Amino acid sequence: MKAFKEYMDTYKKNDPSARSTLEIVLTYPGVWAMFYHRIAHFLYNHQLKLLARMISMHARWLTGIEIHPGATIGRRFFIDDGMGIVIGQTTIIGDDVLMFHGVTLGGRGDVTGKRHPTIEDGVLLSAHSQIIGNVTIGRKAKIGASAVVLKDIPEGVTAVGVPAVVVKTKEENQII
Repeated sequence: MKAFKEYMDTYKKNDPSARSTLEIVLTYPGVWAMFYHRIAHFLYNHQLKLLARMISMHARWLTGIEIHPGATIGRRFFIDDGMGIVIGQTTIIGDDVLMFHGVTLGGRGDVTGKRHPTIEDGVLLSAHSQIIGNVTIGRKAKIGASAVVLKDIPEGVTAVGVPAVVVKTKEENQII
């Protein structure tokens, strides 16, 4: 019950239009996607991979958010709007990450093993950003809308563009 309250508080904190817990539970696709993901991830880790994939595909159909059951996702993960999000199998997402619609955490087809991104705590992934391959986005970094990230991004910076480049350092971000 504590985890549920924490999750609802995350939505209320990050979305000013969220008026009540009931509204969040009934109408927010990110909540449903994570509910199904937690179940699918548990099953996946207990070698019930087909059932896990079936649950994750049902969640995709229901929410428009595709999360592979092998992905590891931390606490207080906030998905705003959600449509078109894709999170790959070996992705690792830390705590307090904010993600907007259309984000892809994808792999490169030419590698095995860890082939998806690691997103550290407190990262902001803006709409339609694409993080591709086994790269790390450092703590509290901000990735701009439609950015394409192909290399590691240090902690605390802002990166934008195609390919993404750092436009604000950690120190400049603290001034804002």
